[in-house]
Amino acid sequence: MTAKVAYLGVETSLTGRRWIGPGAEEDRLAEAMQQATALPGPVCRTLVRQGVLANEAERYLSPALRDLLPDPLSLRDMGAAAERFLAALAAGEKIAVFADYDVDGGASAALILTWLREMGHAATLYVPDRIDEGYGPNDQAMAELASHHGLIICVDCGTLSHGPVAAAEGADVIILDHHLGGETLPPALAVVNPNRQDEDGALGDLCAAGVVFLFLVEANRQLRAADKSGPDLMGFLDLVALATVADVAPLRGVNRAFVRQGLKVMAMRRRPGLVALSDVARLDTAPAPYHLGFVLGPRVNAGGRIGKADLGARLLSCTDPSEAASIAERLDQLNTERREIESAVREAALAQAEARGLDAPLVWAAGEGWHPGVVGIVASRLKEATNRPAIVIGLDGPEGKGSGRSVSGIDLGAAIQRLAAEGLLIKGGGHRMAAGLTVATEQLEPAMTRLAELLAKQGASDLGPKDLALDGILMPQAATVELVDQIEAAGPFGAGAPAPRFVFPDQIIRFAKRVGDAHLKISFSDGTGPTIDAIAFGAFDSPLGPALDTHGGKRFHLAGRLEMNIWGGRKRVQLRLEDAAAAA
Repeated sequence: MTAKVAYLGVETSLTGRRWIGPGAEEDRLAEAMQQATALPGPVCRTLVRQGVLANEAERYLSPALRDLLPDPLSLRDMGAAAERFLAALAAGEKIAVFADYDVDGGASAALILTWLREMGHAATLYVPDRIDEGYGPNDQAMAELASHHGLIICVDCGTLSHGPVAAAEGADVIILDHHLGGETLPPALAVVNPNRQDEDGALGDLCAAGVVFLFLVEANRQLRAADKSGPDLMGFLDLVALATVADVAPLRGVNRAFVRQGLKVMAMRRRPGLVALSDVARLDTAPAPYHLGFVLGPRVNAGGRIGKADLGARLLSCTDPSEAASIAERLDQLNTERREIESAVREAALAQAEARGLDAPLVWAAGEGWHPGVVGIVASRLKEATNRPAIVIGLDGPEGKGSGRSVSGIDLGAAIQRLAAEGLLIKGGGHRMAAGLTVATEQLEPAMTRLAELLAKQGASDLGPKDLALDGILMPQAATVELVDQIEAAGPFGAGAPAPRFVFPDQIIRFAKRVGDAHLKISFSDGTGPTIDAIAFGAFDSPLGPALDTHGGKRFHLAGRLEMNIWGGRKRVQLRLEDAAAAA
């Protein structure tokens, strides 16, 4: 439940949003949890919002992967897939891994390549070129691989690839995927996918790397049953964590445990590719979900977007630090180029979307010559700016290739698949939060109109950026390092599990300074307690920055998320400032 009245009376904040606080039921549950557990109120509010009950709090704050890891055999075809995989290994067959060109595909491929290498077996990596071949298996590549390999494993792709799988004559094909399945499956030996239509959806939140990890768990289990041993899979969780966050999979259930444990593995700096990438990105702190999604992930993706498609998978699976450093440097350069290309497309796409109206159930834009490698990122930017599902399409003569991003509660992948089934798309597919499509240019307008209708039926018309959800009030003296540590224990936070957002009411701005072109740093206090530092990224892109920078002694309610700022070995609490409103 949410409060019926605006929180702290803020109907329109400095960023134009209405503030919504916790409802009476959330208050009651948080108070009951605090009494039962003696945990701080802000921690209890965070747990309640995650759906955690008082008697589950202790276990939730210390999740064990062994308690949350599902039985791999709960997924259809898993047993047969692992059995065939091990048979190929035992027979010394040539194995090919066909992977998507994004982080999830690269990490999934690296998981299998690393496992095989530790078992003394080398495999062939194949990643299709985004522009020349497009997403997923194609007839020519699969036929060529089949002529030299006994087993082809498709990761993060393949569920809808009926023709290309049939083209792999003479080889067995295993598909390890998470994209939505159609009414029929391709003629593969095994299709392991929690989003097959004949699955119950219990594991539908897994990204492809999560599916691959379960596949390797089952392979190890079958080895143990034969009195053999496989690699220690706990050390593989850094790759699963990276893919889970970068693919915007909801951080709940086993995904939460994957990321939590994977971050610990990554902090040990044992994988040369991730070490090199962290160093080139100047990551000098222990990795957090933010770094996976916004620092490391984009660099891994850069090869598939505008460079050589297999660079990400090669980086994540390589063992030579020198080679890793060289690939990481190249990916960093490509990421810089990608940002420049993205900036131009984003500006044009936003102008086009604004002309159509940003309050429609679907925000979309299409342009001739827009680079297909950046349309997904630009769609993410439109989605973030509007809190609406967004599609961005790069047109190339008679057809266009596009990418979409969705918001919580709206299944974009299912809508895209429906559109393809109705004949309005040449092809299309994906999952709840992201999808890809190919559309004939002459069908563009009717396709987007129909897609908007389908999304409106899911409630996309009722969304908007006007409401800011808040978890409660906090005073500066309560914002301690200990509290932030306890809140972090309720994480990691990300898709499906947003970090808690608190309001510091009636605060005095002690210091304000513009940083760079658009950011703002401030310090604030309530006049009696300690001073807290805050950073507001992009503040000068809205009225927020100017209002706080030239505050003139006015007092403000300040809303944002608490984080730890570590400098010179010293920890300090910092507010990631997202919004503010003048105090009455």
